[in-house]
Amino acid sequence: MEKEASAQMRVDAGLRWDLESVGEQARKLEAAGFAAVQAAETAHDPFLPLAQAALHTSAIELRTSIAVAFGRTPMALAYISNDLNIVSKGRFTLGLGSQIKPHITKRYSMPWSNPAARMREFILALRAIWSSWHDGARLDFRGDFYTHTLMTPFFSPGASSFGPPRVALAAVGPRMTEVAAEVADVLLVHAFTTETYVRETTLPALQRGWERAGKSRGDFEIAVPVFIVAADNETELEQVKAGVKQQLAFYGSTPAYRIVLESVGAGALQPELNSLSKRGKWREMGDLFSDDLLEEFAIVAEPSQICQRLRERFGDIADRTALGSTGHSENMASRVLEQLRS
Repeated sequence: MEKEASAQMRVDAGLRWDLESVGEQARKLEAAGFAAVQAAETAHDPFLPLAQAALHTSAIELRTSIAVAFGRTPMALAYISNDLNIVSKGRFTLGLGSQIKPHITKRYSMPWSNPAARMREFILALRAIWSSWHDGARLDFRGDFYTHTLMTPFFSPGASSFGPPRVALAAVGPRMTEVAAEVADVLLVHAFTTETYVRETTLPALQRGWERAGKSRGDFEIAVPVFIVAADNETELEQVKAGVKQQLAFYGSTPAYRIVLESVGAGALQPELNSLSKRGKWREMGDLFSDDLLEEFAIVAEPSQICQRLRERFGDIADRTALGSTGHSENMASRVLEQLRS
């Protein structure tokens, strides 16, 4: 179940959505030795920055972290992810997430039902589409949520020497985690997590999914992002704490994430956070996160101790990590990378 103790944890970095500078951002991150650059789908499309990054780099991996699956169809994502894998010469990983029901139905105006089962089928549909292009298989995917049965030569990009991209899936609950283990290549652990939750809920769910699919730990990659609370002076540290607490409180207000709070005995906090979020009380939400609770969700340490604490918490689990950007200085990720190398 555990990864090789000698394997080095890779460190990924996020891209700022600025199309004029993103190529240079990616080039510098590659030169610094980061394993991957990631683009998230929040206020902007995640694919455009990665297309730019692909053209300005040669070795670093590229990943969406995440793209909203249910806001699109499998066919739409099959095309753009396949194109990015070609332009990056095989370096692209399609990171997917489900989002939550209100966003899918009210923001994207798309259907929502049985998210874990729907996601499993979504990824299988993606793989069927890619197989029709790369292996020449007849496209005949018929599921409960998606049906893809038409692919003519005019609309097929055909095979490429790089093959289809890898698929990463973000998951919080045990059912979605099982789906990730079964049909994806990578699990993207949500940054809103605790060591207790990962060990007692996430890892057993992965094992169940691997067994169902006939996989093992060696067939899979686990990415565990972490929030870092560290600074070079007390004033900056307090600013970092406040920023991370507000971000964690925002996540904690989501009813589906109560299970994570319960892993450290704080489940009763979720409805309070949810109530405040509906009234736009974002600062007050952060105030509800005590310093003790913060330490369950984030690594709070002197800058020189971050790497040691990271290894203690997730060193036997994570193949790679990414540092939560909220609040900390821009060079903190580079400092952690250097510590991991030493």
